[in-house]
Amino acid sequence: MVKHVLRFLLRPRWIAFHIGCLALIVLMANLSAWQFHRLTERRDFNERVRDRSSITAVDVDTIDLSDPSSASWRRVGAAGTYLPDEQVLILNRSQNGVAGLNVVTPLLLDTGDVVAVARGFVPLSVQPPTAPAGRVRVVGVLRESENRKSGQPREADGDLTEMFNLDLVRLQAQIDEPVLPLWLAADGSDPTDDPILTPVAPPELSEGPHLSYAIQWIIFAICVVVGWVLALRRSIRRARSTPSA
Repeated sequence: MVKHVLRFLLRPRWIAFHIGCLALIVLMANLSAWQFHRLTERRDFNERVRDRSSITAVDVDTIDLSDPSSASWRRVGAAGTYLPDEQVLILNRSQNGVAGLNVVTPLLLDTGDVVAVARGFVPLSVQPPTAPAGRVRVVGVLRESENRKSGQPREADGDLTEMFNLDLVRLQAQIDEPVLPLWLAADGSDPTDDPILTPVAPPELSEGPHLSYAIQWIIFAICVVVGWVLALRRSIRRARSTPSA
């Protein structure tokens, strides 16, 4: 009887069924592990942003920017003169459900370097305001250069007044002075900037859906195991009730 049952379960159709179930379980386990990894990354990012942005603001020229990632999300102050002719608009932005763009104006520092200042967000229906003239001091948070997203068109050649991302390498290509490797999301200015500008929204410091997705993949894997076991038990009972030849 045992040999009959084993012979039944080792038929090609059943072997394919076993392999398929095992493949699904391994796949779902890996997807769950990947979501847990994403959750850990998200938690680390949130903690990094909270910790660095809570540090008292210092002058940007006192920070070591040799490793931009280690200085991102630091609060800094920057003093200098805006370069309005070098202003660029970052397209396809949205805040609070309103479509618009970010107004970025390079600020020439006393050191001769330039920091790209995202002065704020404006709706599409609003004309981007001119930057304050003369010497200004801006306070905000440093953020890393933005990369082209998948499926997004490449930036055009030549000097641009509109860009899809705040790509500092691309911006450097049209500015003579050295551009710092981080840009400044402004939330204060002296003298004050145009009130129509809304500070660029910070990232949402939530954990996202990663935990729930990880648990879902575990549940799906358990369902496959349960279904596999039930199918085996039912087939074994049928095989035992069938007389062997």
